[in-house]
Amino acid sequence: MSVNPNQVIAKVSRRFIPFLILCYFLSYLDRVNIGFAALTMNKDIGLSSTAFGLGASIFFLGYFLFEVPSNLILEKTGARIWIARIMITWGILSIGHAFIWNDRSFYVLRFIFGVAEAGFFPGIILYLTYWFPAEVRARIIGMFMVAVPISSLIGAPFSRWILSVVGVGLLGLKGWQWMFIFEGMPTFIMGFVVLAYLTDSPKDATWLSIEERSWLVQRLAAERANKEAIHHFTLKEALTHPRVLALALVYFGVVIGLYSLGLWLPQIVKNFGASIMETGFLTAIPGLVGALAIIWWTRHSDATGERKWHMIIPSMLGGIALAASASVASSTASYVFLTIAAGCIYAALPSFWPLPTAMLSGAAAAGGIALINALGNLGGFVGPFFIGWMKDFTGTFASGLYGLAGFMVMSGVIVLILGHDTRFEHAPAPVHEAP
Repeated sequence: MSVNPNQVIAKVSRRFIPFLILCYFLSYLDRVNIGFAALTMNKDIGLSSTAFGLGASIFFLGYFLFEVPSNLILEKTGARIWIARIMITWGILSIGHAFIWNDRSFYVLRFIFGVAEAGFFPGIILYLTYWFPAEVRARIIGMFMVAVPISSLIGAPFSRWILSVVGVGLLGLKGWQWMFIFEGMPTFIMGFVVLAYLTDSPKDATWLSIEERSWLVQRLAAERANKEAIHHFTLKEALTHPRVLALALVYFGVVIGLYSLGLWLPQIVKNFGASIMETGFLTAIPGLVGALAIIWWTRHSDATGERKWHMIIPSMLGGIALAASASVASSTASYVFLTIAAGCIYAALPSFWPLPTAMLSGAAAAGGIALINALGNLGGFVGPFFIGWMKDFTGTFASGLYGLAGFMVMSGVIVLILGHDTRFEHAPAPVHEAP
């Protein structure tokens, strides 16, 4: 029986991508809903802009410290058990945000929250390399990461609704407290669903025919052999190689923009004079733009087979748009440029991951992907804290936005210098069409 490779990839995509989008949607929503909570929470528990920025950012210190160990454990135990563990524990801690009472409790919980969630995103990126060949990976990662802008598109109005409608009275809790409970509970439940639904590797995929399983296992084994024939990265080398570290710096520059906007955009928009209801709506629009940008840009990357410029262009344009948003006097124009910047950031994120995953395999992929994500996500610590500190120091968001612009441009420049070695992506029997 002959196997149609495109049908196999399509079947795997239908099995995993919608489910993983939902998981990542919950993950990202649980990370950034603190930005909406801040609209009323900061006053309730006495947080300054600097204190909020620090607390929101401390998440990434815990995340950074446990990222590599978590991904190495995932490679040993399998994605099903480890991803389920991550989601269950972070769901509990997300709900726990409803019960913080001052700056210190905020800092401690955010750090532990980062420890609990460490390994989820790089674990999924690693997991996708177990199932999808390199030439379709940009659009696959793009489909998975569309959960990020969707979390803004859906999560922003939902969070705004909770803050506006659910007030003091229901069990004596305020709107921001119920927001954490309502948005953390689904994550906890989904952890148990992951345990029942995920399949660790293609050889265990009983939902594929024997011929389809055999083709996929052989196809991915051939790709891995090709990588290792060119250069077999050991785990130690993957954690210290200059190219891997340079790619981590690239990701750092983009992540600074992602989380700074994700955590501060509600307050930036509210600073324009919008009400809480209007803020929820206006914060959702960049999410829609970002979702469209991810889908179109990653499909274009796979269709052309080009990787380098698909990372450089959105990085550069995103930096220019951030600088423009800080430069203009009109609130409307500033918001338009922020929306363009968000679209560029979202387009750059999935376009980045085909660069390191093309050259790493096995334990080196587990460690290298986790290291890049860990170092890159330090941008999630630096950016939001920097924005908050500059806001307290200058009284405006403009200086912070200029800083974000510089990091975005830096990412594009580094990729321009590094280039992309396409030899690692060559393997027999390519998949010619999109799944």
